[in-house]
Amino acid sequence: QVQLVESGGGLVQPGGSLRLSCTASGSIFSLNFRDWYRQVPGKQRELVAGITSSGRTKYADFVKGRFTISRDNAKNTVYLKMNSLKPADTAVYLCKAHDGLGYSSLWGQGTQVTVSS
Repeated sequence: QVQLVESGGGLVQPGGSLRLSCTASGSIFSLNFRDWYRQVPGKQRELVAGITSSGRTKYADFVKGRFTISRDNAKNTVYLKMNSLKPADTAVYLCKAHDGLGYSSLWGQGTQVTVSS
């Protein structure tokens, strides 16, 4: 069974950095798009960044200039480098693999990011 496994979360001070990783445990060739979302209890899950198989990226306005999404197709891994972190970035970050058409998707379990002094 194919799974997405996120890692790299933790506690960081405001202004600090983290790099999240999302690795697929098996082959998911049909799910070429990868997105990072985040969720805070009581709020809707929100899109943070996305990347296509060819490397085209998109970002939510609230992370532009601070976060960078990238992928290593040979390792079946997508990364989210987060700089200049703010307390408002505290959330569970989840990885999603999908086909770009809305027909098929796969979610990871998430990794907690806490920004606090």
